[in-house]
Amino acid sequence: MNYARTALLMAAMTGLFLALGWALGGQQGMTMALVVALAMNFFSYWFSDKLVLRMHGAREIAEADAPQFYGIVRELAQRAQMPMPKVYVMDNEQPNAFATGRNPKHAAVAVTSGIMQALPPRELEGVIAHELAHIKNRDILIASMAAMVAGAISAIVNFLQFSLLFGGGDDEGSPLGFIGTIAAIILAPLAAVVIQMAISRQREYVADATGAEFLGDPLPLADALVRLHRGAEVVPMQVNQAAAPLYIVNPLAGFGRKMSGLFSTHPPMEERVARLRAMAGHVQGV
Repeated sequence: MNYARTALLMAAMTGLFLALGWALGGQQGMTMALVVALAMNFFSYWFSDKLVLRMHGAREIAEADAPQFYGIVRELAQRAQMPMPKVYVMDNEQPNAFATGRNPKHAAVAVTSGIMQALPPRELEGVIAHELAHIKNRDILIASMAAMVAGAISAIVNFLQFSLLFGGGDDEGSPLGFIGTIAAIILAPLAAVVIQMAISRQREYVADATGAEFLGDPLPLADALVRLHRGAEVVPMQVNQAAAPLYIVNPLAGFGRKMSGLFSTHPPMEERVARLRAMAGHVQGV
């Protein structure tokens, strides 16, 4: 994985946040945004996993609560030669999952109740292998940090909108003026999504391939992705756009297929499945 490229993209995300601070209050606003960005990065490193889990209503479970599922996670963690992550369940009918945490020693795997009902055990193993790959590759922290910064950008944009609506168009505090503020409101969220797309898409391909190696067979994950994608289209999930890249499939697919495809932080599902099935063909000599 290209860690330098990821660092550059995170710098771009932070730079966008600082630019919005400048748009809101000039030099003073940018200074305040810098302080907030540093605090957010510190907070993200130590607490982003807990915040993300709380945002999604995930509850930690013990082995006695779901012995088969818990056993799947433990066996795959041992196979991947990594510590056993904490296991969480979210009460949601959409079949989906994500991983979070700052490193393999402080990580968690969270699944919806819907995924345990929708997938047979072998496909569920494929999903868990994918999430453990994210942990092993140490890229879940980057996704969590990007989600937090994107959320903060959305908050600033909302504040700018509020200022325009109730400030009577007064641009005294903003060096951009009225037109520039309108442009920032429109362009900043799009830029944040584009940066998240760049961060997330390649990492999904890598996690698919690594997870298939953990499992020893790419086909269960390929079949699971198809089933999960269809489930996400049928069963909507209310998720903050900034947190959507954490999930194995886009949880917002049910809210408009064309728009979610245009601005999706996930690679095209057809391409993910094709790559996995090509791996299977290579392994099996087909």
